[in-house]
Amino acid sequence: MATSVSIKHTSSGLTKTGYYGFSWTYLFFGWLVPMIRGELGVAALHLLFSVCSLGIWQLIACFIYNKQYMQRLITSGWELVGSDHEVQSAKLSLGVS
Repeated sequence: MATSVSIKHTSSGLTKTGYYGFSWTYLFFGWLVPMIRGELGVAALHLLFSVCSLGIWQLIACFIYNKQYMQRLITSGWELVGSDHEVQSAKLSLGVS
């Protein structure tokens, strides 16, 4: 199951909810998830992988998509916010320091 964590953009102050862990949304909707989240290049790449692998990619990506998405957000100026326990748990799961 995906675990939610609050994230905040450092320069604009916008906040939203991020997720890490297994993605049920990606399992059911596949490449549409990155497209809806505004990652058009990633969506196109995932569509290509899904077509070339006859859908097997979608079964693999549901385990890794949330982690990769959160890592891309963190490297583009978003930071984890919330209680110390939530932040430490998310950092441990995402492999960030």
